[in-house]
Amino acid sequence: MSHDRKIEVSEALGMSWTRVLALRGLVAQPLTLRALAAQLTADPPYVTLMVDDLEERGLVRRRPHPDDRRAKLVGLTPAGRAAAARAERMLSEPPDPLRRLSADDLSALLRVLERLRDD
Repeated sequence: MSHDRKIEVSEALGMSWTRVLALRGLVAQPLTLRALAAQLTADPPYVTLMVDDLEERGLVRRRPHPDDRRAKLVGLTPAGRAAAARAERMLSEPPDPLRRLSADDLSALLRVLERLRDD
């Protein structure tokens, strides 16, 4: 059984992982399309199509940039903020196999991870 968190989150939200990343990238502040494309390391035309889709879903809204008449800022709507928060909650939860480990197994795993971090 696969425990790919990207797939789980994408399926739960009904969108591609890149769209999930876009929502998560807009949590801190609205961004221009160019800045969002740079953050996602994606082509600007692709990001424009992605933002069109997110806007149709009611998750983002474009508005004029206050300092640049040629640019638009993309920001989250309340529904977009809720979707981003849901993604964060899901991603912060440990996968089922990890949650099913006994206390002894978790302690052993922690010791191994600490050893790896220290090396």
